[in-house]
Amino acid sequence: MIPVIGYNGAKVAVLGLGRSGLTTARALREGGAEPICWDDNPAAREAAEAEGFTCRDLHKQGGFEDIAALVTSPGIPHLYPQPNPVIRSALEAGVPVDNDIGLFFASFAHQGWDMMDQPPKVVAITGSNGKSTTVALLHHILESVGRDSQMAGNIGRGVLDIDPPADGGVVVLELSSYQTELARALTPDVAILTNLSEDHLERHAGLGGYFAAKRRLFAEGGPDRAIIGIDEDEGLFLAGQLSQAAVDDRVIRISAKKKLTGPGWQIFARKGFLSEYRKGRQVASIDLRQMTGLPGEHNHQNACAAYAAARVLGLAPRVIEQALDSYPGLPHRSQTIAEAAGVRYVNDSKATNLDSAIKALSAFPKIRWICGGLEKEGGLSALQGQTKNVQKAYVIGREAAGFAMQLDVEAEVCTTMEQAVARAMEDAQSGETVLLAPAAASFDQYDNFEQRGDDFAAQVLGRLG
Repeated sequence: MIPVIGYNGAKVAVLGLGRSGLTTARALREGGAEPICWDDNPAAREAAEAEGFTCRDLHKQGGFEDIAALVTSPGIPHLYPQPNPVIRSALEAGVPVDNDIGLFFASFAHQGWDMMDQPPKVVAITGSNGKSTTVALLHHILESVGRDSQMAGNIGRGVLDIDPPADGGVVVLELSSYQTELARALTPDVAILTNLSEDHLERHAGLGGYFAAKRRLFAEGGPDRAIIGIDEDEGLFLAGQLSQAAVDDRVIRISAKKKLTGPGWQIFARKGFLSEYRKGRQVASIDLRQMTGLPGEHNHQNACAAYAAARVLGLAPRVIEQALDSYPGLPHRSQTIAEAAGVRYVNDSKATNLDSAIKALSAFPKIRWICGGLEKEGGLSALQGQTKNVQKAYVIGREAAGFAMQLDVEAEVCTTMEQAVARAMEDAQSGETVLLAPAAASFDQYDNFEQRGDDFAAQVLGRLG
């Protein structure tokens, strides 16, 4: 655990008592603070009280009179579409509002680092898609060379729940826009922006607010190295803002769409090959085409980001290449479940938005596509013209018929995963891929995307025997 410093003897309110909230309360107590907890869910309050924490209804008048700070969970709105009433009360009382990410960065370093040969480093990764894969891939690379590495944030453990890192250790964080927008301290050694597409727009009052939340990690975080995906205008703009000149290698530009030229530090993937250029000269090239854990252009972008971070951390290109080749893939993200009779079965249940589904559909040449679920705002129009690799769609979900009508490929209404897998497996020919890439949320039939992916895997493996 990382004890929170700076609040010894003070009362600190904690709003939201899920995984991150309870961990925050423990870390505050470990650092000498007195956590004052609240969650509107009585069961969550009971769990906190069972650990000896004091619960106080922070909705009530005067609830913040003796409070030094409020720490809120990321899912609780603090500005748009409107502030949570408790957060509004804290702001009106002049009480600073923070989250566990801000506490982590403010408390991470300690005096023992003076005795280390290599003080620990933090690599923070944000973006719309690919964050989890990039975090897991970099963690895998570091572990493959025996480097102490921990994953935290939205993947792995909560940031305050990790072990104090060893000499030369690396903490690899996945950070959402909810987290970067509010954290009062953001000081990563290396920061990565994978890409940007429309998501969480209501929470950030539009795409500009969403980009601004991501940008804080770089503009206010001041990382030693910034790795920026420039395939969207926002990334291109951010890289330009952070660079002092074209030769400034503190900014590493990455792309999965085009060759990058110029005198700076650039890493790109084209036609399945990753290339690293510095000062206008190629210094490394890696063939990604046969790496089963990294299929498709979107995963090649993730590979560029992880490769760049590994290079910043001092690893050689050939060492990184060996680790990329052994990467098994992350569950529910372009994860190969099985291969039989020349047919590949891939679970990309995490492809819950249109952008991630489109990237999955471009990763394989001949696809039997299982899709559908709880349709997100905006409809499916962005899928038009993006399904050239699809042989046929097999649509699941309670509104499967309506979903199917919006597709520009042959579609069969299956409703259930069992039926969709059965029909796709019956139709699939050697050289094809049966792909679960829903382009929709899971909540109409499942508790979460993991449960949906597990059902897909169980249905496939059950039929293969």
